[in-house]
Amino acid sequence: MASNKAKIITITSVKGGVGKSTLVLNLAGVLSSQKQKTIIVDLDLSSGVIAASLDVANTNDIYSLTDDMMNNRYTNAEKYISSYNEYIDVLACPNDPRNTLKIFPQYIETVLKELKYKYDVILIDTNHVISEINLAAFDESDEILYILTDDLMNLKNMKTLIAIYDDMNVTKYKIILNENIKRLNTFEVKTILGKEIDYTLPKSFYEEDMGKYTENGKIMTIEKPNSKETNILKEIIK
Repeated sequence: MASNKAKIITITSVKGGVGKSTLVLNLAGVLSSQKQKTIIVDLDLSSGVIAASLDVANTNDIYSLTDDMMNNRYTNAEKYISSYNEYIDVLACPNDPRNTLKIFPQYIETVLKELKYKYDVILIDTNHVISEINLAAFDESDEILYILTDDLMNLKNMKTLIAIYDDMNVTKYKIILNENIKRLNTFEVKTILGKEIDYTLPKSFYEEDMGKYTENGKIMTIEKPNSKETNILKEIIK
């Protein structure tokens, strides 16, 4: 059990299909190799893949946790959490996607506040929708990582969000460029966004046979702890 409050990092995007969940899993792998007790909270509520990708069984999930809280049945978080290895736990998204709309934002805040004292790091996976659930996660986060490609719609959406954050004086976010699909060079991306890219994931990161790792419930950064791609993620997570 962590002795200090966990660092909360939310991984999100402004458009789907950018490799967000793959990044979450591999960041967890880096933290596991560093022996940091980590929980992945899957807030991609209607289509989350974290538990399935890690091949962990989850009879309970974040819906059953928040439902028990709401109805005064909640006792402790452990019964809702699945373990992947000694250092990685998972709080899965709802097994039944129909329960997504039954999760209320105020309970996300309560859950995260409790988990803070049990872990070193909380990684939150989200979808790309600006929902009340995601906003609750953003408010509780110490850092928000936006992953994007150089797809023009992706860049346009991110530029709009940067303007909103600038207006609100929010600075606790970083931008990660996924070069797996490359149309523009990095200079043009920076010009369009009007902001520096904080980190770049090379095409080789997603060219790794991620499907094979997922099929076997494994994480690339655990299997290849000293690869170039793993070292980039170590910089992101430090």
